[in-house]
Amino acid sequence: MNEPGTEGVLLDQETLHDRLDDAPEWLQDHYRTFRESMLGERDGSPFPCYFGIEVEREGEMLYAACESTTDPAALLRLRDTLLEYLETYPDHADRAPLAVFFAPLSEQASESDYHERLWHVLEFLHVHDPEPWPESIPTDPDTSTWEFCFGGEPLFPTSRAPFYDDRKSRYSPIGLEITFQPRAVFEGITADTEAGQRARDTIRSRMAEYDGVCPHADLGDWGVEGDREWTQYLFREDDAESPDECPLNPTREHPKAPKALLEPGAWRRLADAPGSTRSNVSLGDD
Repeated sequence: MNEPGTEGVLLDQETLHDRLDDAPEWLQDHYRTFRESMLGERDGSPFPCYFGIEVEREGEMLYAACESTTDPAALLRLRDTLLEYLETYPDHADRAPLAVFFAPLSEQASESDYHERLWHVLEFLHVHDPEPWPESIPTDPDTSTWEFCFGGEPLFPTSRAPFYDDRKSRYSPIGLEITFQPRAVFEGITADTEAGQRARDTIRSRMAEYDGVCPHADLGDWGVEGDREWTQYLFREDDAESPDECPLNPTREHPKAPKALLEPGAWRRLADAPGSTRSNVSLGDD
């Protein structure tokens, strides 16, 4: 953790703050707006998730920056960072989410583009996961107990993006943002516990006040019959711009990528190969 630089490395808050002045402008703006949303208010209402407020205020959050949502070298580097996070977070704090900030897409990027990019990132992580899918988690996203898994752990990746107009709790003005939370950090506050139900009632009440609109229809709880986890990763605003079924089709097949790409540091080989890492996409991550 806290290796040199700001992109593609796992950072604690103190280190991120120390290096931010030398970071790319997009990352400076991304973190600044993230922190303002966590610790500020909107029309007198605090950010809905008081767990998020607490970990940012107390310096317990962990962070990573990724310069692209499509470049294989950048995503392999993110893969390594996420694996390091899974090894680090239990000793860092009781609850230590990982906030990943991505470089901006073009100004013309639509809601559909952000859904596409999110699921591309998650699919890339799944294909290049050095660990098999956990036996305890189904692979069918159309079940109440499915959730994204990586590194042998179930994760809850919630995302924010620039396309939200009213739902400001999911609004990120600079670019895509994914916060990864291991299922283990929800122990004791799941929907089937009294503490968990109180937490959810409080967060949803604050969400309605902060956003000024009703909580999203897709908001649900893991394991509750009828609820689906994948629809909560990036809330849809326009049905025509969002997927109507989970774009990820995970399998227990393992490994799914060449052994060389599953090794730590594989991103260096791609980064050192001239012309081999950039996807020729019109949106770009420039």
